[in-house]
Formats: sequence, structure tokens, C-alpha cells
Amino acid sequence: MDAIDRKILNLLYAGLNDASIARRCGVGHRTIQRKVQRLMERLEANGRVALGARAQELGLLAPSVNKVPESR
Repeated sequence: MDAIDRKILNLLYAGLNDASIARRCGVGHRTIQRKVQRLMERLEANGRVALGARAQELGLLAPSVNKVPESR
């Protein structure tokens, strides 16, 4: 898995849509759609939410994304 795949997973997990991820990665919207589809296939996830959960489960997310906010 390359750096762009990890960045996409982190941004997806943070709740960004494909257009926002594309802008942040400097690529086209369709490129992100294709990459998300390939990531879902590779990680055996049947949707975007499942992909984020699977990425977290496998330890593929940046530590700051994994942190659960403390309740006040």
C-alpha cells in the first residue's frame, strides 16, 4: 500500500467525500473513486464505512485519526 492509499484511507475515515479527498491529494475525482474501489476490493470491504473500519482494524490509519476524543 503506497502513501496516497494511506492518505485516502485517513481522509475517508475522517469523513471527507471523494471531491474533497481529490482536492487534498491533487488528483481528479474519478481517480479517487477508482482508488477507493480498489482499496475496498483489496481490504475486502463492502462499502466506505466498512473500508474505514477495516483500515482501523488493520492499523493502516495515522495515530491522530485513530484517537477517540475524550468526553467532557
